[in-house]
Amino acid sequence: MRSTMQDFPLTIGSIMRFGAEVFGDSEVVTLMDGGERRRRRYVETVERAARLANALRRLGIDGDDRVATFMWNNAEHLEVYLAAPSMGAVLHTLNIRLFPEQVTYIANHAEDKVIVADDSLIPVLAKVLADMTTVQTVLVNGNADFSDLESSGKQILRYEQVLADASPSYDWPDDIDERCAAAMCYTSGTTGNPKGVVYSHRSCWLHSMAVCTTNGTAMGADDRTLPVVPMFHANAWGQPYAAFMSGADLIMPDRFLQAEPIVGLIETEKPTMSAAVPTIWNDILQFLRAHPDRDISSIRKILCGGSAVPRSLIQAFDEEHGITVIQGWGMTETSPLASTANPPAGTSGDTAWDYQAKAGRLMFGVDGRIVDDEGAVLERDGKAVGEIEVRGPWVTGSYYKEDDPAKFDDGWLRTGDVGTLDPQGYITLTDRAKDVIKSGGEWISSVDLEVQLMAHPAILEAAVVGVPDEKWQERPLACVVAKQGESLDPATLRDFLADRVAKWWLPERWAVIESVPKTSVGKFDKKVLRKQYADGELEVTTL
Repeated sequence: MRSTMQDFPLTIGSIMRFGAEVFGDSEVVTLMDGGERRRRRYVETVERAARLANALRRLGIDGDDRVATFMWNNAEHLEVYLAAPSMGAVLHTLNIRLFPEQVTYIANHAEDKVIVADDSLIPVLAKVLADMTTVQTVLVNGNADFSDLESSGKQILRYEQVLADASPSYDWPDDIDERCAAAMCYTSGTTGNPKGVVYSHRSCWLHSMAVCTTNGTAMGADDRTLPVVPMFHANAWGQPYAAFMSGADLIMPDRFLQAEPIVGLIETEKPTMSAAVPTIWNDILQFLRAHPDRDISSIRKILCGGSAVPRSLIQAFDEEHGITVIQGWGMTETSPLASTANPPAGTSGDTAWDYQAKAGRLMFGVDGRIVDDEGAVLERDGKAVGEIEVRGPWVTGSYYKEDDPAKFDDGWLRTGDVGTLDPQGYITLTDRAKDVIKSGGEWISSVDLEVQLMAHPAILEAAVVGVPDEKWQERPLACVVAKQGESLDPATLRDFLADRVAKWWLPERWAVIESVPKTSVGKFDKKVLRKQYADGELEVTTL
């Protein structure tokens, strides 16, 4: 027996049309030079997306051609987000923070045909554009001089002029297969070349709906969301499409990602929610402590992820500003949200913070399990430790044009994260598989050590890596960054840890550094620390 329900395709175009028709007065606000704001309603944004679609069609974009972006978070980036997939092409967000050779590799591997780029990024793009063999045209957003791009041999056009010359009406197709590619994003490539993940219309649609649910971020029409997480980082964690789906206003920070301009944006635009990696929120917290007259009280909740969120940070925002921090866990391969750390009903205080400090509870639509080194499935008892594997409608089952069977296990994605899974579906991460420290045959969690260290009032950042040890095979090296005006003494820090972790976990090696190296998406880059230690570049104190 078949159902009587209509077969309605789940596409980006349907999200776009709904946002314009039902929430047409919702707005997109972009921070500009000098603190000025550019405002556009959703209905105007979709009209500009139609102009862009017509322009892209004239430039030869057809079928599943790739339209790349080299942009910050702004209204024009959102227009490409809407236009490219809704016309049947594929949106490809290029990570502007990768090494030049990686950007070139990714653009060529994806076979990008058109790039839309912010003019503030012309110096970066100019270094690699000539080597992007499939790119034919660059649309420059902004009025800056683009002569540095012209020697690439590509067609260089002004974004606004192209839109002005195009019709504001576009016949959006309604027969796009929801399983076809809508967007693609590449992993940050910490080992080997970055790998491409291709999102379908269906996966984006379902992921956006999950973001809007109460167990996600509960985004609704009364919200104004500030996505600080880059739109080139796993599609800004689903924020743009979720906003159009729910009617929430979008507050875009463009390239102004430092604590002061973000706090200023919050004070004037009054967003109710935001999303960014822990390092951003740590900077904002320190800024607010130094400037107690500043006000971010409009924010009710923060989605925070990309790396483990210290409990101390979660508590500080709650106690000092009344803001709930929702820790999210996932990766490019999971669109990215796979779990969110909303506490169980009825919990409060320390118990709730314990849950908020976990990687989160699996979201509906994502199945999870843990396996041991031999691939045997372990109990979901919150005690057994193994690699976390997931599957679901917004979890990738392969990489673009690349066979990597080691990443997949009989239909499950091997995440590379190690931890526990309890009967309620909460994940507690103990490490990345490549970062876990094996000392004397026993495992030490670098994540746990980092979380405990960052609870120290004088520590701004802490990263722990395993280094060779003649007796124990590996031992932890603690790299710590002092808050402004503070000094750090390794012996005192070791005493601080003594009451918080097992005695044999306590690091003997300590390095006080100026800052922890970061990857292109703001995660701690531990491979750099390991190399610095191996090359003798760190000043290490041994206790």
